[in-house]
Amino acid sequence: MDDLTGFQRDLLYVIAGAAHPSGQDVKEEIEQYYSSEINHGRLYPNLDTVVNKDLVEKGQIDRRTNYYAITEAGEQAVEERQEWQSQYID
Repeated sequence: MDDLTGFQRDLLYVIAGAAHPSGQDVKEEIEQYYSSEINHGRLYPNLDTVVNKDLVEKGQIDRRTNYYAITEAGEQAVEERQEWQSQYID
């Protein structure tokens, strides 16, 4: 997880906290957190990065819609990150 950008980590957390969200679902959640619009040119390449790193699985809901799901490696990366952060934050 140390080689991910902050944005990619945020995407991973959103996906970990949802049940098979679509790309649009992820976009809506991340836009709420960032309080700004996230364009497709930023969102989908970063989703592809976490998929290519085997932290997230990408599947197809229908011909136009994909879903994203956290993998076991992704869950472990989130847990390790939380453990690391907890030593600095009460």
